[in-house]
Amino acid sequence: MATPLLPRTSCAWKQLSFTAGNHQRRLMIPGTLRSFSISSQARHRQSSSMMEVQLTAPNGKTWMQPLGLFINNEFVKSSNEQKITSINPTTEDDICSVFAATADDVDTAVAAARKAFKDPSWKSLSGTERGALMTKLADLMAQHAETLATIECLDNGKPYSVALNENLPEVVNVLKYYAGYADKNFGQVIDVGPSKFAYTIKEPLGVCGQIIPWNYPLDMAAWKLGPALCCGNTVVLKLAEQTPLSMLYVAQLIKEAGFPPGVVNIINGHGREAGSALVQHPQVDKVAFTGSTATGKEIMKMASTTMKNITLETGGKSPLIVFEDADLDLAATWSHIGIMSNQGQICTATSRIMVHEKVYDEFIEKFKAKVSEISVVGDPFEETTFQGPQVTKAQYDRVLAYIKSGQEEGATIALGGKPVPQKGKGFFVAPTVFTNVKPTMKIFREEIFGPCVAIVAFSTEEDAIQLANDTTYGLGSALFTRDLVRAHRVAREIEAGMVWINSSNDSDYRIPFGGIKQSGIGRELGEAGLAPYCNTKAIHVNMAG
Repeated sequence: MATPLLPRTSCAWKQLSFTAGNHQRRLMIPGTLRSFSISSQARHRQSSSMMEVQLTAPNGKTWMQPLGLFINNEFVKSSNEQKITSINPTTEDDICSVFAATADDVDTAVAAARKAFKDPSWKSLSGTERGALMTKLADLMAQHAETLATIECLDNGKPYSVALNENLPEVVNVLKYYAGYADKNFGQVIDVGPSKFAYTIKEPLGVCGQIIPWNYPLDMAAWKLGPALCCGNTVVLKLAEQTPLSMLYVAQLIKEAGFPPGVVNIINGHGREAGSALVQHPQVDKVAFTGSTATGKEIMKMASTTMKNITLETGGKSPLIVFEDADLDLAATWSHIGIMSNQGQICTATSRIMVHEKVYDEFIEKFKAKVSEISVVGDPFEETTFQGPQVTKAQYDRVLAYIKSGQEEGATIALGGKPVPQKGKGFFVAPTVFTNVKPTMKIFREEIFGPCVAIVAFSTEEDAIQLANDTTYGLGSALFTRDLVRAHRVAREIEAGMVWINSSNDSDYRIPFGGIKQSGIGRELGEAGLAPYCNTKAIHVNMAG
C-alpha cells in the first residue's frame, strides 16, 4: 500500500512520482525525488488509500485529510483523476494534492443535488428538522475547532489564534443563526376581501451552485450553506483551488450530522473548468459567488444564458474618513484592524484612509505606531503572530507589484514596503503605509488585497465624501467623528452597502452584508440573507368555488 504522509518534522518535503497505468502520480514524502513502477495489485491498494492522507501540522495536530470530491456523501476521484496541489504559504512546500473536478464531475454533483432536492429524505423534512441537522453540524464543527483552525492556518496562512478564536466561532454562529430561522421563514395571508383567500409561501429555489474564495474558506462556506440549507435547497459548493482542505474535512462532519446524500456536495477544481461548468449548468437554479469583480462579471455573463438567480459579493476599495474632531487613538486602532487583519486579504478592507488636514500628521504617527506595535509578522502557528503570509505566490507578487507602482508614481512609503521572509521562506510582506498619495494613483484606486494602505488629506466634509465615492466599488466604508449628527449625515451620503461609524470591519452575522456598484448584487447574512434562497409563491383561492 502507498505510504501516507508522515508527521512533518521539517520543511524538507519532496514529491515522489510514480507511474500507475497511463497516469502519473505524485506523493509527498521526505527525501529525494525518485520514480518507479508499481504492480496492478499494488496500484489497486494504493488507489483505495488515495482518498485521504495523514497530515501533521507544526503545532503537533494530526488528522486524516480527505482528498476526494464529496458527492452523495462519499469521497470520490475526479473522472480523469486530475489533481490540484495545495501549498503551505509559510514554507512554500506542498501540503498534499486533492482531486480536481472536471465538467463531468460537476454533472455528477449537480445530478446528486437535483435528486436529493426531490427526495422525501430532504424535501419532506420540516423546517424544524432541517434546523436540527444544521445545529448538529455546527456542534460538530465546534468539537473539531482545533483541527479546523490548524488546517486553515496550514493551508491559508492565517494565524492559528485567529482561525480558532474568531473564524470558527463565526462559522458556528452563522450555522446556528440560520438553523433557528429554518422554521420561521414564513409566508403570509393577505386580506383582499371575503371573496378570495390569498396567501404566500416561501419555497426553496432548488440546486444552488456556490463558489467561495480563499481568504475565509470556512466563514464563506457557512455564509452560503447557512441560508441555502435553511430554506430547503441543495448545494454544490465549489472550493477555491488555493485553499480546499478545511471544507473537505467539514464534508465528513456533514455526513456525520445526518444530512441525506446529495444535499451538500463539495468539489475542488479550477474556476475555468469546474466553476464555469457549475455556473452554466442548466440544472443549477442559483449561483452565489464571492471573489473578484472581474470573475463576478464573467459569472454574470455565463449565468445569463439560463437566467439564473445570482448573488455576487465582489471587490472593494473601501474608504475610511477621519474628521478633525475624531478620537485619533480610536481611529488609529480601528484603521489598523480595518486594513491589516487577515493579511489585508479582506474584500471590505478600509484600504483608503482620508484624514482631515488639521490632524493628518498626528494621525499618521499614531497609526504607524499602532501598526508597528500590533502587526507582528511571523509563523502563523506562533501565538505572538498577527500577520502571516499572503495566501499564494501569485498574491504575494501582486502585492509587491502594487508597492512598486506606488513608489514609481511618487507616493512615500512611511512604513514597510518590502518582503519579510521567515527563515528565508514564505510569502510574507511587511505591513505597508503609503503617504503623500494622490487620488489618481493605482494604489488609491485599485484593490490590492494585501497589507497596504494609502492615506490622503482632505479639507472639507464635501471633499471627503467626493474622495470616498470616487470609485467603481461600493462595499464597505468607515468614518470617525465625535459629532453624531455629522456621522449620520455623511453615512447617508457615502455610496456603499455598509458604513461603520467609529469602527471598521466589525461585521456581524445578524446584520446584512453586501455592496453596490461593482462590489456585488444582493445581500448575505442577517434575515436579508434568506431572500436570495427562496421563492415567494402567491396562491389565490376563489372562495366562491
